[in-house]
Amino acid sequence: MRRNVRVAVAIFAAALPLTLAACSSDSAKAGGPVTLNYALWDSTQLPAYQACAAAFTKANPDIKVKITQTAWGQYWTNLTTEMTAGNAPDVFTDHVAYYPNLVKNNQILDISQQVAADHVDLSQYQSGLADAWVKDGKRYGLPKDWDTEAVAYNTTMAAKAGYTAADLAKLTWNPDDGGTFEKFIAKMTVDTSGRNGLDPKFDKKHVKTYGIELTYDDGSTGQSSWGNLAAEAGFTFLDKNPFGTKYHYDDPALAKTIDWMASLAKKGYAPAYDKNSSLGPDAVLNAGKAAMTMTGSWNINTYMGSTATQKFAFAPLPVGPQGRKTFINGLSDAIYAGTKHPDQAWQWVKFLGSTGCQDIIASKGVVFPAIKTDSDKALATHQAAGQDVKVFVDEATAPGGTFTYPITDHADQVTQDVQTDLERVWLGQSDATSALKKAQKAVDGYFSQP
Repeated sequence: MRRNVRVAVAIFAAALPLTLAACSSDSAKAGGPVTLNYALWDSTQLPAYQACAAAFTKANPDIKVKITQTAWGQYWTNLTTEMTAGNAPDVFTDHVAYYPNLVKNNQILDISQQVAADHVDLSQYQSGLADAWVKDGKRYGLPKDWDTEAVAYNTTMAAKAGYTAADLAKLTWNPDDGGTFEKFIAKMTVDTSGRNGLDPKFDKKHVKTYGIELTYDDGSTGQSSWGNLAAEAGFTFLDKNPFGTKYHYDDPALAKTIDWMASLAKKGYAPAYDKNSSLGPDAVLNAGKAAMTMTGSWNINTYMGSTATQKFAFAPLPVGPQGRKTFINGLSDAIYAGTKHPDQAWQWVKFLGSTGCQDIIASKGVVFPAIKTDSDKALATHQAAGQDVKVFVDEATAPGGTFTYPITDHADQVTQDVQTDLERVWLGQSDATSALKKAQKAVDGYFSQP
């Protein structure tokens, strides 16, 4: 997913009211000009959506769009407060981890009839994205973008270690010995005496540069860490997706993957969980204190933009026993059920999901739009800017190379329990098999409730 949802999901779900307050927006009276309030969290995308809003209003002079951007850490908390008060935005950017609870509590509108009446072509979107927003035959959003995962690495450090981009594209991984991917991580790890992790004299207690910065606090999915590798080892999250009722956290393939990930810190190749920087992988890599991380395509400009202090490139995830596998996830825009302007809100949502807006998004080179032709346009934008990010598109279009983010009810409880039990593994207090069996028991309990 796009950010860590561990705490935010739990807070958001716990605070959702079961009934709607009166309304939202203080726009003009019915029949006159309307101002829609629209909320999003990503500041890097704000200019692009302001351009979309301008284009939309030009085509619809009686509908203006006021955009509010709030950082991810506060976005869902603010939305909860606004829904409780009955003044939530008419339209807001939505995430698959949150929308089942929004549906359960009647907080967002079903747009199925509007999609059918206006003949929206659902086949224009990247495969699998449109289905993510359907629950019990009702549709709650149109795809707006997508992301896949890759390895962001310091090109200077990789070259010094003797690796080329072609070498990195052929890396392999397995949960037993880590394959050539672990050897790459080890070679990129350097102690204070200049010895790398493959040197018998490597001092794991005095590391200058870690080979990899891990995202331990990665919820119940491990989207930017263990989740992709576990899928490569044969693990699947659910009996069906979306809205399965049986998770597979007790799968031995997942336990082996988690144990392998935990072993990296024990070998000195990654920071230990209790010493991992709270600033996040981006800051650590930019400070030159780690050589690589696994991250999503939403972070392209973090590593290749003007603010990057090191030189980075992206490599595909390593090939595992079941091939190369990556999450593919996307966002949509939801219409608040308390809006005074459902018809105008639908027109805006329809525009956001169309080439009219997604052409603009593609031209800004911030994220990959959900419409397939616009994904190609976004790639061209990056290429024109000297950014080689084709790896993300190659992964997204590879047959059998992607799997969708797990979407279920009880996501807040699942996230909390799985992350809590995994913390015991990262801290060395439990092996993965024992921790995940405990998590599985708790998760099963949520789905056995009437």
